[in-house]
Amino acid sequence: MLKTIFNNCAGIDIHKKIIVVTIAKTDSNNVSEYQTKSFSTFTDDLIKCREWLISNDTFDVCMESTGKYWIPVFNILEVECNCVISHPKYVRSIQGKKTDKKDSKWIADMFKHGLVEPSFMPPNDIRQLRDLMRYRNKLVNMRSSEKNRFQNSLTVSNVQIASVVTDVFGKTSQSILKLMLDNPNLTLEDITPLLRKNLKSSPQDILKSINGNFDESQSSKMSVVLKHYDYINECIDSIEQQVLKLSIKYTDN
Repeated sequence: MLKTIFNNCAGIDIHKKIIVVTIAKTDSNNVSEYQTKSFSTFTDDLIKCREWLISNDTFDVCMESTGKYWIPVFNILEVECNCVISHPKYVRSIQGKKTDKKDSKWIADMFKHGLVEPSFMPPNDIRQLRDLMRYRNKLVNMRSSEKNRFQNSLTVSNVQIASVVTDVFGKTSQSILKLMLDNPNLTLEDITPLLRKNLKSSPQDILKSINGNFDESQSSKMSVVLKHYDYINECIDSIEQQVLKLSIKYTDN
């Protein structure tokens, strides 16, 4: 006979629109009684679910990590309950005619006997930081894609500024290129005020490098890419500010 670890626990089968919750209460004779209720995934209903669990003195809860649907449920229940998240492969029921009620009961039974492999679940603020950093990483990848797209347009247009400056997306290069997109026929007098004193290439070489073969389609495309690039940088800065705000408590005094 399997040992009962949790005498009063619950298993939750999660879907997009509903959750099915089964409470398993086990007495001293190792006999379990079950109560099952369904709730919608609206916040008000999830709060009712939490209150129902508390009213039954059920504070140990197990659910599988189904897509992203488990996250709102976890966020509501973790306030009062010890919530265990498990990968679906660890709580998958046996083959046969399955129902939501049977699935939630199966999760409760697996959990009460300590047979569920829990997933690591960091504190809420760390989860928020991880989510923000994942999004920041996606924004950085988007920015890299736009940089490559812009460089490809420069190559197609035979603009060779990458051969005479260290960074095409540096401040000096961007000032020249944005001016070039507004006026393709730049002169030495136009670009000289934009050049840094420590720039290795001569103004004449830079002017030659931007004397390309432009057409309207490439020029329009590059203008859009640069606007999007600048906007992505603003988004990254905003995300980083939020990350710093959330992580300040972890910094050394």
